[in-house]
Amino acid sequence: MSNIGNIFNADYWEKLFSQDVLTGSLFVNILDILVVWFIIYKLIQLLRRTKAIQLLKGVAVFIAIRFFSEIVGLHTLSWLMDQVIIYGVIAGIVIFQPEIRRGLEHLGRTSLLSAPKGKTDINEQTVQAMDRALQYMSKRKIGALITIEKNTALDEYIETGISLDADISEELLINIFIPNTPLHDGAVIVKNGKIAVACAYLPLSESLLIPKHFGTRHRAAVGVSEVSDALTLIVSEETGDISIAYDNHLYANLSREEYIELLNETILSTETKVEKKNYLANIWREFNRLTRGDK
Repeated sequence: MSNIGNIFNADYWEKLFSQDVLTGSLFVNILDILVVWFIIYKLIQLLRRTKAIQLLKGVAVFIAIRFFSEIVGLHTLSWLMDQVIIYGVIAGIVIFQPEIRRGLEHLGRTSLLSAPKGKTDINEQTVQAMDRALQYMSKRKIGALITIEKNTALDEYIETGISLDADISEELLINIFIPNTPLHDGAVIVKNGKIAVACAYLPLSESLLIPKHFGTRHRAAVGVSEVSDALTLIVSEETGDISIAYDNHLYANLSREEYIELLNETILSTETKVEKKNYLANIWREFNRLTRGDK
């Protein structure tokens, strides 16, 4: 652990680069630093699909300030950052205990060298099915809440719902949100291109920036966008308006073209985007060939 602390010590770096390049000591120090950064890199990959990554980003900011203050010679600030890092990590372990436990369980099931994957597996046909369902519910003012998992895992919210593991279809989405049915209350959560659960509970946002005329559905959608990178579709029961909560922002009262464009940009799988791009490129090449008169 002393070598890790030395990385943020200006005297350590000065001593390191003052040595002969060909000495074994320099090679060991460089290897030591590379191993430490590799461990940090794998830790980031391990926590990438959890809320604990936000804590890691905060710690990184304090470490950067600590490193800067050590170089400049701001000893009081350096000491203060030491205390924040030490006690902040302890507090973070307590606060994010469920995510850390889940990450360790994930580490036990998979190889350390394999990076976790976070794909939506949403294709263009699925987007069209959701669009038809949204249009149907919007016209009839049927309230709906559909959350699509991206990179941050939503397992703790999936556990609160009723498991379906069903393919996404217009008919199923409509039937789930029909009023006075067993599954209509709560959110549908989409994971890996399928409806994982219905009737799930999402965290409510406490933001004062949300207009008061928005109800529980909108607050739940913004709430899950505050703790993850998930995208949530909302159909208002009062007005029939369609909104999207994404990246801690509420895009309210969207037109059909606007929400389809946002869906295509944010949740369409990489493979589908490449196929669509290649398809459009082929059409453009064929158009150019015909206009030039080529055979």
